[in-house]
Amino acid sequence: MAQAYVDAKIQADKVVLFIKKSCPYCDLAKNVFGNFEFKKDRLQIYDIADHAEMKEIQNYLESITGARTVPRVFIGTKCVGGGSDVKQLHESGALKEKLIAIGALSSEPQ
Repeated sequence: MAQAYVDAKIQADKVVLFIKKSCPYCDLAKNVFGNFEFKKDRLQIYDIADHAEMKEIQNYLESITGARTVPRVFIGTKCVGGGSDVKQLHESGALKEKLIAIGALSSEPQ
């Protein structure tokens, strides 16, 4: 079930990206997160392009986030949007604050 698949991935102490490998906005989001050093297993990326229930997963993501486009990015249990949203959060400094708040980064600021 798509709902069970998604719900099992989203966790309070993780950053989760649901992506498709051919998506430029997915690449944008992954590149932004490449600026940070995460604790082991705290950044999880799931490519749904070849998943048997891809459409159902996207429909469920739409029901909980308001959009079915990828990437759908969760910081903890909250969806922060897609690639452009992540880039804006990073440029404003808010992304790092959110990552620190859930304990995802391996080195805290000095």
